[in-house]
Formats: sequence, C-alpha cells, structure tokens
Amino acid sequence: MIGTDRVLDLRAGDADVAIRYATRRTPPSDGIAEKFLSDTFWPVGNPRLLPLGRLQRPADLKAHVLVHSHWGPSDRDPPTWQKWLARARRKWRQVPEFKDLQHLSFREELHAIEAVIAGQGIGIFSDRLVAQELAAQTLIKAFDLSLPGYQFYVVRRRDHPREKSIQAFSAWVRSLT
Repeated sequence: MIGTDRVLDLRAGDADVAIRYATRRTPPSDGIAEKFLSDTFWPVGNPRLLPLGRLQRPADLKAHVLVHSHWGPSDRDPPTWQKWLARARRKWRQVPEFKDLQHLSFREELHAIEAVIAGQGIGIFSDRLVAQELAAQTLIKAFDLSLPGYQFYVVRRRDHPREKSIQAFSAWVRSLT
C-alpha cells in the first residue's frame, strides 16, 4: 500500500488500484473508475466562536478570521472562501468582500482544521474529513450554505492480471459507504 498525494501511473504498474479524489465534472480517466463516495464543503467553526449555533448573517464574518488551506494548481475549481462568498451573494444581501475580511492560511489542510478546532477562525472543509468533529460537536456548521465537493473513485486498469482480486477490493470499498 502506498499513501501519497501524487497520482500514481496505473498503466506503468506503479500500483494495482488507486483511490482518486476528483471533481464531479472530471472523473479519473486513467482506468476503470467507480465512484464510491462524495463530499460537500461547509463553513465550520468551534462552537465557542458561534454561541448562537450558527452565524446569523454573512456580515457576521467580519468579526471572524477566515481560515484557508492550500489547493494545488491541478485543482481547477477548489472549494474556497471566494467561491463560498460568491454563492452567498446569490442568497443573501450584505455579504462582505473577501478583501475586507481577516485571513489565516495554511499549506496543509489538517493544520487549517486544527486551527479552526482551536478557535482561531472559521474554515471551509469537507464534511467527510471533519465528520468526527461535526458528530462530536467539536466543530459546527457556521451557515446552512455549502459548496459542492469532490467524489472518491476506486480506479483500476483494464485487463489487470489480478482482475478478480481488484474487483473484490473495489466492491468492498464501495460497500463501506
């Protein structure tokens, strides 16, 4: 098993099977791709920062720091605060401008999540990645407005010598959801 953010070349034999995280519009094209999970991105914060359970209106963001995590250049449509604010403008009035808000950025998403748990601001994260924190109410949703996320795929190459084993693995992964 190899755990990496790098896209391994299945055709070259770098791996027998891969789990890929890709946009809904562009599923992996380097083999047989079977979707098994989707996520959604929500603005979340520490409940101590959100005493009413949620922020009442987007203008309330002016009193908070927006926490960001880095998305690489290969992510063409990442779920960012800029996108969330644009979506919020279609739903509400008086949505603050991105440039008028305070920001804290992290290269690693897990560091950004830790900062939000520690109460340093509000971040936008995958509901799958912070599912335990949401269930334990270590984090709560700041607004009832989300961004579409990505999908998880099990990917394998065609005509692999261990096709039956790989299909069994793929079926098992898809059964977990």
